[in-house]
Amino acid sequence: MYKKVKRFLDIMMALALLAFSSPFFVIIPLIIFIEDSEGSFLFSQTRLGKCEKPFILYKFRSMRIQDSENGVMLTDTERMLKVGKFIRKTSLDELPQLFNILKGEMSFIGPRPLFVDYLPYYTEEEKLRHSVSPGLSGWAQVNGRNKISWDDKLRMDVYYVKHFSFSLDLKIFILTLKKVLLGADVVHDSGEELTQTLSEYRSR
Repeated sequence: MYKKVKRFLDIMMALALLAFSSPFFVIIPLIIFIEDSEGSFLFSQTRLGKCEKPFILYKFRSMRIQDSENGVMLTDTERMLKVGKFIRKTSLDELPQLFNILKGEMSFIGPRPLFVDYLPYYTEEEKLRHSVSPGLSGWAQVNGRNKISWDDKLRMDVYYVKHFSFSLDLKIFILTLKKVLLGADVVHDSGEELTQTLSEYRSR
């Protein structure tokens, strides 16, 4: 029953936030274009969704397209746009994912969608994370995010699935809101959830 209600709430909240945040969909792309006119203002990447179905995740681009200078590879810090630092800190770079939510590919609350090529590295238990829609924020994100190991992170994702409820979603939502207001980057990921990728971690 709650799954149907949750989908309705996701749609209503996404529409409301899109209306409220509509100025950002003009201002942020404009500033990105001024800083770096190469490429799109959007960053897109294939992630794994519910039932292990791949989908395209969208974010506002926070880094320069150019990845080298005079033959020398630039670090992520060197490629970071000025506006990129701000939208990452405030999680405004995640706003385009409201369209992922409207399309039914994501939810506001759920395990964060990870790379498709991580699939062979999950245990059967960990694959349960794909039995629900991925979210903007999840149980692992409000309980340490990059400060916890891959094992703990995936264990928390499974915990969320097994304890799926309105009360848990509400708790995660409140904790997420609190962390975002404090600038804790709770819903941000740069393309890699941890310094070490899951494939590297499981291949040790």
